[in-house]
Order: sequence, then structure tokens, then C-alpha cells
Amino acid sequence: MRRVKVFSGSSHPELAEFICEKLGIPPAAVTLKKFSNQETSVEIGCSVRDEDVFIIQSGSSHVNDHLMELLIMISACKGSSASRITAVMPYFPYSKQSKKKKHRGAITAKMVANLLSVAGVDHIITMDLHASQMQGFFNKPVDNLYAEPSIAKWIQDSVPEHTNSVVVSKNAGGAKRVTSLADRLKVDFALIHSDRTRGFHQTCSPTIPGTPGNDSSGSSNNNLNSSNLFYHTSNDHSTTARRSDDNDDDDEYNSATSTTEEAPSMDDETGSVITLVGDVAGKVAFIVDDMIDKADSFIAAAEHLMKKCHAKRVYVIATHGILSNDSINEIERCKSIYQLVITNTFPISSEKRSQSSKLVVIDISATLSEAIRRTHNGESISYLFHTAI
Repeated sequence: MRRVKVFSGSSHPELAEFICEKLGIPPAAVTLKKFSNQETSVEIGCSVRDEDVFIIQSGSSHVNDHLMELLIMISACKGSSASRITAVMPYFPYSKQSKKKKHRGAITAKMVANLLSVAGVDHIITMDLHASQMQGFFNKPVDNLYAEPSIAKWIQDSVPEHTNSVVVSKNAGGAKRVTSLADRLKVDFALIHSDRTRGFHQTCSPTIPGTPGNDSSGSSNNNLNSSNLFYHTSNDHSTTARRSDDNDDDDEYNSATSTTEEAPSMDDETGSVITLVGDVAGKVAFIVDDMIDKADSFIAAAEHLMKKCHAKRVYVIATHGILSNDSINEIERCKSIYQLVITNTFPISSEKRSQSSKLVVIDISATLSEAIRRTHNGESISYLFHTAI
């Protein structure tokens, strides 16, 4: 590759090394350090005049320092007359703050997009944005790659029973992601709905989730044949307590989803209801999401699938393995989770990896390196949306 410079930030040097190795070029020289007052210093160690520059910097546990470092690197290359600057951000920082969750909140992901544009970025390459509409935050081109082809390939190669499996979403917000993977694997999918604030009294005849309840005469057309729909409901108080702090981005769905014909009522003892729409009995279940930060909701979903719904085995799969606090040990202690599968978009320390025998890391550097090569050569990257590299 001629007239290309690939720089690595300090957030994920291992991934940058893998990418450069697959591209067949060494990382460009750059000096990254901090002054005694903790200000970030960047010195580009080679000429970038009229070069196609790619800067690899993922989100990390030191998100603010590494974001500032990326902005300074972009500005330094812009001031050094680089012809084009592409920020390769496998995990986009602040992506969970892509909408106002409170009246006086901030859309922080939009602010990060503005900061990148002002710094001088010309193109963004990222992977599995928390909300795909975030691409509209930028006034520059954004390529949002998918880890789904690599994940599907791993499942087909590593799980012998994948043909007898179910892909499960632990909240309504992940339904589109789950159905896409299920279609690729040619298996069924299921959906878990949980109400964190209210308990429900269950009745025998269910209604379609998201539709108004039936009237007292039961004459509504919203009923489904019970042979076509499976509901497994748990009122486990201990599970509820563990999940109460989890920050799933599905609050707009909770108020619209009902699992019974009876009006909901408060139950101080049970606290909430976990409901599975689908059938996982005797099957391998894949709980899939774009990221795993705190493990509470994943553990609650896995325990429900194993103990209440009689799943054969449960895998937890996520693109971005943030695994904050003690999440990795919580998953290791959970007997209901067979394996935790993530990609290496987010840096995981060797110390954290050694804490779990269940952890499997899928390398997606080939996908990112191919995206860089195709971008530089002016080729289409649509091939990467449906093909594992």
C-alpha cells in the first residue's frame, strides 16, 4: 500500500499491531506521552504530507484520555498536510449516550462526533454502533462495520449443535440484531421481556407483546393460538435485585409491552417479571447483544433460560466486551453461562483474561484491515457487511 500511514493510539496497541501485520506495513512513528500536569502530548514522527492517514484508537476504560489523544493526533496530522484522515474506532466511545434519557440530559455521542469533525477527521470506520442512527450525527462519511459475520462463523465452527439452537435477545431493543443473526444461522429466535418496576399477575391466555390488552369479554382479535407462542415467566426476586442497576437501552419498549390480558398490579415481594417469548427447551441458546458492560442482566437472562425454560446450554455473545467492575468474575461464577464470547474491539487486559476460563475472544482485525485497504483503494466495503474475513 503506497502513500499510507497507519498510526496507533495508546488505547489498543495489540489490535493496531494485528491490523498492521495483516496490511503488511509497520505502524507509523508517533510519540505519545503525558506532561507532569497530565496534559497529553503527541509528536508525529514521520512525514504525512499528501498521505492517506489512518489512526486506530478504540474506546477503553480510560475513555476521556484516549479520546483527547485521538483528537490531538487528528489535529496534528491535519496541520501536517495529510491528504485524508480516517479515524478507525472499533468501539465508539460514549455510544450509549446517543439520546436524551432525561429532560436535562445531553446527547454526548453527538458532541463526540462534533469534536472529531472540528479536529479535522475526514472519515470514520467503526463497528456495531449502539444505535445505527448515530451515523447521522456526523457530517463526514461513516462506515459502520458488523461483527455478525465473524460471530456467525465462530458459532458454526465451534458449536456442534448450532443447528439446534435459538438466538435470544435479552431486551426488545436488540430484536433486530438477534433476528439478523438467526436468519444467517437459519435458526429460531426468542425475546426476553422484563419489567423492572412492576409485578404482573399471570393469566393463561397470552396476548401479542406490544398490543393493547383484551376487553373483559375476551373477544379481541389480538389473541394468538397458544400452540404457536411460548411464554415462560419468572417472578424471581433475587434475580430482580441483581438486575435493578442495569442500564439497558430499551426504556421506550417497556411501557408498550404486555404479557398478559390482566391489568398489571404491583407486587412488593416479586418486584418484576421476566418473560421469554419463544421456545428454548432442549436447545442451545445464544444471548446476543452489541456490548456487555455490567453482567447483571445477562446473568439473569441465562438463569431464566436454564432454570425456568430448560435450555440445554447458554452462550453469552457480545461485540464489545467492556466488562466493567467485577463482571468477568460474576460470569465465571454463574453456572448457567457456558461461555462468554466477545471480539477484541475493546481492550481486555491479560490479567482480566486470566480470571475467566469461559472467555473466548474473536479477532476482528482482518475485517478492519480489509476495510482500511478497500477505503484506501477506493473500493466498496459492502462485501464486509455479510462476509467473514
